[in-house]
Formats: sequence, structure tokens, C-alpha cells
Amino acid sequence: MQMPKTALATLLGTAIVLANLPLTHSHRDGHHHEQVQLPLEEFAQPSSSGSQTWLEKYGKQIDQVFSGPLSFSHLPYSRCLEDENAQFDIALLGMPFDTAVTYRPGARFGPYAIRSGSRRQRESRGYTLSWKNNPYELGSRIIDCGDVPVNPFDNALAIDQMEVAYSTLLGRTPASEGSVTSITQHFAKDGKQHPRIVSLGGDHTIVLPILRSLNKVYGPVSVIHFDAHLDTWPSYPGPTSEQSRVTHGTFFYLAREEGLMTNTSIHAGIRCKLSGVADLENDASVGFQLISTDDIDDYGVAEIIKRVRERVGDSPVYLSLDIDVIDPGLAPATGTPEAGGWTTREVKRIIRGLAGLNFVGADIVEVAPAYDNAEITGIAAADIVHDFLSMLLSSKPPAPHSLFAPAKDEL
Repeated sequence: MQMPKTALATLLGTAIVLANLPLTHSHRDGHHHEQVQLPLEEFAQPSSSGSQTWLEKYGKQIDQVFSGPLSFSHLPYSRCLEDENAQFDIALLGMPFDTAVTYRPGARFGPYAIRSGSRRQRESRGYTLSWKNNPYELGSRIIDCGDVPVNPFDNALAIDQMEVAYSTLLGRTPASEGSVTSITQHFAKDGKQHPRIVSLGGDHTIVLPILRSLNKVYGPVSVIHFDAHLDTWPSYPGPTSEQSRVTHGTFFYLAREEGLMTNTSIHAGIRCKLSGVADLENDASVGFQLISTDDIDDYGVAEIIKRVRERVGDSPVYLSLDIDVIDPGLAPATGTPEAGGWTTREVKRIIRGLAGLNFVGADIVEVAPAYDNAEITGIAAADIVHDFLSMLLSSKPPAPHSLFAPAKDEL
């Protein structure tokens, strides 16, 4: 079959135009991109032995979104636990622990999956319409501090390692002073500013050593808990020992026993099966109010946000989000999936509504990538972490942007 002459002429004309266009590449300096034009003849001949080096010809090595070392959103990476000179206001810290689960293991690979899911995110393109900001341009230094090398054979040792690691970073002097960390100074027992940590789990048990660390600095804190499950049970059924009481379903009960939490905490998204009303009575004694998954249909997102904000008030707040709060159809890679959860969009919207509370830290847990498909869960978790950063650094919830297109003052 012959191509029509007019189509052939158009195709040839396009090829000639494209062949004469200069090739470009970008040098990135901070958040700016400088386009460097490279003439076509630069690529016409093989390189000679005396040719330019990469640095001479192309400049600083800038990784693609799919290349380079694995850190969250291509952030600067440091082994902060041993590098005492690492400076940050917000640290991303992996806690690859999953030996206290009651169903499917695998969350030890959660930090890896979340970082992998974040590869398309980066500082230079961090602005979102929903937040109307780029968290990396709000005056704070945010870095990836790597993982706590937890022991996979001894849970007591692993929990102590996580507590020591968290306390080590929490005790550092923030890189910036002023509004970025003023919340922490207001609530800290020592009257000093402290950095904030976003932890990447790991199963939900990691919150117990985190709350122990936070208690040393702030005293008891209120907890906003996104989850399908209560996690306030006294112990797992069957024979018990002191160590076996520590599971991803009992850590809040233990935290209450140790006086690590206020009685102004709240669950959001609960839909698990219970043994009966006794579970709810026990939950209330631990200090939680409860918002169920179904409440979003009966009362709406705005009312849920209002109830959460009223519950925690002006206290120091820790936010813990189990990825299973999202429906397993949208986030299948988790250890204890429960049908009928919230959508990713609903969870993100609620998080935006919580900006301006006195957050001293946050985590996302129970991402178990062995049960994922096409990184659905890892990508969702990474996007939620991006929301956490804006949430920690915003003084109030963002207003909705203008319908159809953002106004100039919103860009």
C-alpha cells in the first residue's frame, strides 16, 4: 500500500524540522532549571580519547525519576544515626520491623516500598493544587535518614533499638530556627526546639517505642489514629508472656499503661470485627473516641475533620496512619486487610483538614509490598507522606482552589 504524496510530504517536512532543532538538557540548581542547548553536531561523531568529561560536557549529575540511589523523593540521604553532623528539621526514618504481626508478615519491606513509590516525586516539582504549596520550599530542611537496622530475631531488642534511634534524632538541634519548629519548643519539657520525624513502617508496633521517645520530650500526647483496627486490645488470645503482649494490635493499650497518651485521642476509619461491646468499652478506657468507616457516608468528610480537631484540641498531637484504613481494592499490600475502607482521595482530604494542629510527629505503617500489584500501595503511601510534609509545615488547612482553574494568587 502506497502512502499518499501529501502525507509523505508532510512526514518528510516534519522530519526535516525536527532534525534541525537543537537538542537540550537541563542543569538543576536548587529548584531552578537552566536549559543548556547542545548543537546536533555534538552527537554526529563518536567521542575521541581526548573528549570532554561528563562534568565538562553535561555538568552536575542529575538523576532521572527512575534512576539514582533510593531515597524518599530523591531527597538528600544521610545515615543520621551515626552522622551527628546531619542537619534537618524533618527526618524521614525507616523502621523495617514486622515480627509482631498477627496475620501476614512483610512490612519490614515497607520503607523500601514507600521510597520506591516516591521515585516520581521530587523537590523541584512538589507543588500541589490541593495544598497550594511545595513543602520543600517552606523554609525547612527535609532529609531521608535511612533505616533503623532492627534485629529480626529479638523483638525486645528491636523495640529498644527503635526507641534509641528515634530519641537520638529527636534530640538533635533543628537545622532551622523560628516558625518551622516553634510548636515543638512550646510543648517540649526542656523549652527547646526539636526536629520532627516521619516514620516509615514497619508494622504498627513501631508506635510504642516512638511514643516512649516522644514522652521523654513532650510528656503524654494525643494520638490521631487512622486504621481499620482499634489496636487497643490488652493482649492477643492464647498463652501470653510479658514480651508476647507487645503486638501490632496491643501497643496502644501498653502505651496507656505507661502513661504515654492523653485521654483525648481518636480513631478514624475503624471497621474491624470485634468480640462485642466489651472491646469498645476497653477502647474508651484507653482514651480513644471512635470514627467508623461508615461515618463518612452518614456525616461527610467535613464533619469527620471537625470531630478530630475538636477531640485533640490544642494538645501536642501524634498522627499514626495504617495503610489498611484505605480499602484493599486501592491499597492491597497490607498485613490485615479489611473490606469497605476509605478511598485514597478521602484520606488525603481528611489529612488536609488537619493542618494547623500541634503535630510533633507522624508515621505511615503496615505497607507490605509482597501483596502489592504495580506498586499501587507503595505509590499511595508515598503520596500520603508528601501530604504529611505539607501538613506538618502548614499553619491551617488550605482553602479549595477556584473551580476549573486556579486563580493567579493560588499559584
